[in-house]
Amino acid sequence: MKFLTNSLAKKMWLTVTAAIIITILYSYFLSYLFYEKIYVENVRGSLLTEGRSLASEYQGGALTEDLREKIDWYNSKSETEVFIVSNPRELSACLPFEIDYQTLIGEAEREELLKGSPVEKLGYEKRFDRKIMGVIIPLLDDNRLQGIIYLYVPLAKISEITQDFAYLWIAAAMIFTVISILLGTMLVKKLTKPLLDMKDAAEHVSKGHYDIHLNIDSKDEIGQLANAFNHMSSSIQKEDEKKKDFLANVSHELRTPISYVKGYSEALISEMVKSEDDRKKYLQLILRESRRMERLVGDLLDLSRLESDEYKLEKMPLPLGQLIEDAIEKYKPILHEKGLDLHYHLDPDVIINGDEGRIEQVIQNIIDNSIRYTAKGRISIRLYQEKDKCLIDIEDTGIGISEEHLSKIKQRFYRVNKGRTRSDGGTGLGLAIAEKLVKIHQGELTVLSELNKGTTVKIMLPLFEIS
Repeated sequence: MKFLTNSLAKKMWLTVTAAIIITILYSYFLSYLFYEKIYVENVRGSLLTEGRSLASEYQGGALTEDLREKIDWYNSKSETEVFIVSNPRELSACLPFEIDYQTLIGEAEREELLKGSPVEKLGYEKRFDRKIMGVIIPLLDDNRLQGIIYLYVPLAKISEITQDFAYLWIAAAMIFTVISILLGTMLVKKLTKPLLDMKDAAEHVSKGHYDIHLNIDSKDEIGQLANAFNHMSSSIQKEDEKKKDFLANVSHELRTPISYVKGYSEALISEMVKSEDDRKKYLQLILRESRRMERLVGDLLDLSRLESDEYKLEKMPLPLGQLIEDAIEKYKPILHEKGLDLHYHLDPDVIINGDEGRIEQVIQNIIDNSIRYTAKGRISIRLYQEKDKCLIDIEDTGIGISEEHLSKIKQRFYRVNKGRTRSDGGTGLGLAIAEKLVKIHQGELTVLSELNKGTTVKIMLPLFEIS
């Protein structure tokens, strides 16, 4: 049994075969049902009609010889056997088979006859080797049973009824079986082929090859499954590529500071550095690169936590204008050193429900980028309300970003200038972290920029709702 059920194709074959067998058995059952409901009903109706027609010849009183002769004449001309008797017990002498009077007409049947209702009889008769349908029609005179008319006919067997077209039925059954097998084969192949293709594709993907694509055009559940598989395969391929790019970027970002730390450390240990000034310079370089690695690892940990579903914010009502103003104070010395003008207009009534430390991190990451990529000019910060939202615009007059890079600028480690080192920049994760933080606050971060004209970062956050 396991051999027959170890594949879907075999299971479907069993299903098709079972359906054919059930169809044939059902047809056979319907044949007998029609035999009972149609043929037997027709015989019964015909006997009742004949019996009532003959009974209409009876005018009352004792049965006359004239009536008996009419019945006998009709019996000789009809395929139905018809007898008229004044006493039901006389039937045993008329019928060509033995009957039990008490069985034929019992007390219940006699009551029906006295009411003028005909009595029907259906039973098997050994002499004829078949069932016999009989009808008893009462002949009443002033509620007295003067006699009965008994009609009966042997019922034909179903094989006799169908004998004329038995060969045709057998031929039709054979044609039906052949067509069913052919259609079943086509159906099984059609249904199992895409499933087998998906099985092979799944094995291909399990080996790390994500470039597989299923060409299944059907619109049914199998087609939907194939589309879902293609989407899954493409998603896994993209994630795999992202993972490889991420690892390559992390390796690249760490390789430079590690090589600096290693080189300067070896120079100090080997006493290649003679002067105290050079020694301090090397130590400062080692410290700078160590801090860069520390920032990179910290940002990677932040990003990892933010992308997990378990990360929880410590939300509270925050006066956003005051928080931004406190963050700006930290940058005033740097802005003064670079000669950048700072303009800001903050709505003091804006209150949001957020994590103070994380919102401050978002503001700092964006201001860091504005200062880093603005050589001269100004930085403007604006906080205002629109309906049930608040918006923060951080605008600079820096180098800007071209349109081809703008859609990718929030990706991790993405560089507009591929040849640029990190000596003048951060970890390349600031915007990615800022966007994640804004999203988990149910907000949105948008970057608008034009090359050589500056960049504007828009942050939309929901206002705090007082219930």
